Amino acid sequence: MAERLDPITIQVLSSALRSICEEMGATLVRSAYSANIKERRDCSTALFDAAGTLIAQAEHIPVHLGAMPDAVAVVLAERPAAGDVFILNDPFRGGTHLPDITTVSAIDIDGDIVAYAASRAHHADVGGKEPGSMPADSSRLEDEGVVIPPTRLVSRGELQVGFLQGLLKQVRRPTERRGDLRAQLGAGEIAARRLLELIARRGRGVVRAAMDETVAYAERRMRAAIAALPDGRWQAEDYLERDGEDLIISVTVRIQGEEVFIGFNGTSPQEGGNLNCPMPVTRSACYFVMRTVTDPDIPANAGALRPVHISAPEGCLVNARPPAAVVAGNVEASQRIADALVLALSSAMDLPAQGQGTMNNLTLGNEDFNYYETIGGGAGACPGRDGASGIHLGTTNTLNTPVEALEMAFPLRVERYELRRGSGGRGRYRGGDGVVRSIRLLAPARLSLLTDRRRHGPRGAAGGGSGRPGRNLVNGKEVGGKETLDVEPADVVTVETPGGGGYGEPDGDAPGRAT
Repeated sequence: MAERLDPITIQVLSSALRSICEEMGATLVRSAYSANIKERRDCSTALFDAAGTLIAQAEHIPVHLGAMPDAVAVVLAERPAAGDVFILNDPFRGGTHLPDITTVSAIDIDGDIVAYAASRAHHADVGGKEPGSMPADSSRLEDEGVVIPPTRLVSRGELQVGFLQGLLKQVRRPTERRGDLRAQLGAGEIAARRLLELIARRGRGVVRAAMDETVAYAERRMRAAIAALPDGRWQAEDYLERDGEDLIISVTVRIQGEEVFIGFNGTSPQEGGNLNCPMPVTRSACYFVMRTVTDPDIPANAGALRPVHISAPEGCLVNARPPAAVVAGNVEASQRIADALVLALSSAMDLPAQGQGTMNNLTLGNEDFNYYETIGGGAGACPGRDGASGIHLGTTNTLNTPVEALEMAFPLRVERYELRRGSGGRGRYRGGDGVVRSIRLLAPARLSLLTDRRRHGPRGAAGGGSGRPGRNLVNGKEVGGKETLDVEPADVVTVETPGGGGYGEPDGDAPGRAT
């Protein structure tokens, strides 16, 4: 018979499980080699029970975390043994896009698996046609890097050296990749140590019961939060920009009692480029929105996801079939899925105006260095408050690379990094401003830009104005939102990010009024 726990014990153990995930993340960040992980913190960690149920996660990257259960599910199908650590990045088998490499570590007691620790980290290069593995012009998955199906990196405690060496031959800067992978292995080891210490203190049955109870509690909380929303059916469309045309993301959301049903009928078919989205990424974006519009304090585990049902036609932009290219789907389509869903729900509740709605992906590299950055922008204004300026929004949650760290690690010089004043939308409350980031090259490189909201600014709400669209420039000349091209020493790449939408009709006495 399962242990019955009192509420205080459940809360204490739930916090202990969540703290394991946070310590995993700290271990990964502090042990990583690349600036992308140790400075920008483009990584995520989570803990699962022996059946693959999400128990807890750290406060990391939404687009990583919502897709993590798919990675663990495909690993379980490979019948892991005690001491195994699996590695994968295949977007159609549990991944998101190829630079995001996932490790899943089995945690055991005397050979009996009791849990899994998972980490996902964006590696600065995983091979492919362009340095940094973020090409703007990829048309199939293999263009974007090495595809890793679920594979044992560690088998029964033994590192698979032959596999690792073969993998590192396919990527640029293999020493850095090896270091980041070892940081992920270290995160799994610290999770195992802390979980086994918790079990030794409290007992295996008590910890197992706490896992079950915290998932059930999260489900009850989420169902209650959904039940407090009005029943109904709402629809909205938003757009991704591709070579002068707009790709449609159409979403219908139906709230019925304590459950939500989200569908994407009417969405554009998958395209020949790389804005395609694997279904785990689509689910991540939807889970993110439902947590933000209900109660963000609900424990982030499988229970909070169960009342949210998501479907999309196979072969559409948000449920692409392999071997579609997907590198921009993870970073840009995920943002627009979230925007479209919020737009639909804004007919049922009072929600903020749209934020910048893009990660502004900037990649510079050659055979000797790989620099990757996502750049913040303006947040949408809220009822009663101006939008924040210069922050990461939506399905991303990274930091910037500090100028000092960037210039120390790469042959680059930051010449301008400031708010883009006046880019936020007008309204009773103003949208937040975007930023301007200008980088001078000190060595020849390939530049890849994966950006959006360059034609359509983020929409205002309740009569507020749209935010200003973003711009990309090389030596002062505007280039497209999705470009890969050569740059030379002394060239200057500038990214001007979008401002957020304004909220409410402008009012001469309002504190957020534009001047």
